[in-house]
Amino acid sequence: MIFDIAKRSLESPAVLVPLEQLLGNATGSRMPDVQPALLNAAVAQRAVDACPTMALVRPADTPDFLVLNYGECIGCCRCVEVSEGALFVADKFFRCGVRKAGLVRRWNIESRTEIVTREDEAEMHAAANEIQALLGRALNIREVDAGSCNGCEGEIVALTNPYYDLERFGIHFVASPKHADMLLVTGPVTRNMAEALRRTYEATPSPKLVVAVGTCGCGGGIFGGSSAVVGAVDEVIPVDAYIPGCPPTPTMLLTGILKVLRTAGPAGP
Repeated sequence: MIFDIAKRSLESPAVLVPLEQLLGNATGSRMPDVQPALLNAAVAQRAVDACPTMALVRPADTPDFLVLNYGECIGCCRCVEVSEGALFVADKFFRCGVRKAGLVRRWNIESRTEIVTREDEAEMHAAANEIQALLGRALNIREVDAGSCNGCEGEIVALTNPYYDLERFGIHFVASPKHADMLLVTGPVTRNMAEALRRTYEATPSPKLVVAVGTCGCGGGIFGGSSAVVGAVDEVIPVDAYIPGCPPTPTMLLTGILKVLRTAGPAGP
């Protein structure tokens, strides 16, 4: 039977998925988005009350605002279930490979409009540009599990399969931080891994980029309050960019990595 499967696989035509179909594709991510025209105070409050991680809040000083922090969102979709269509699961999601401020979106409930701000990515781009000047479009990544449940690792491994084919972009995973240009760090940093993560960061030659992956890496996640956990990645080492999700899908990871290197083109919402 296994030989029949192998034979069919070898005989099937090779299909290379176009980059345009991958970038921003949020299928399976369960990341929420907002339809401002359907927002009202009652719907917003129900969504806030349903959120188990406080990723959705109505700030005490600006109660007319609905604030969504993707760095805290675990994609449980409870907010979607109670929002009467005002919140929905996103088809496209480009807030990957952004600075921490870029993980947060705000809507004015009264005017039913999104408050758009432009994040400052100058420092991140400076490091990315320096790497590109040295290596062209090539990039070596060292993945570091600082305390993950392995959900993010499963999605990262998928990047190397023939469907996503990360290496077509000149991007490779390496075994040693001494050979790396980017650290891809997952999980809330446990106390047992904090020193190892610091040493890995110090061993990575400059210029280097650090990307925090997943809700746990971005903000600590559901394990952030544990006595065994230090916290998010940026509480231990400097972080240049964030890829949210619990876990982020391979397309979100790919979008984030390419955005950090400024090869993904213009970002959407």
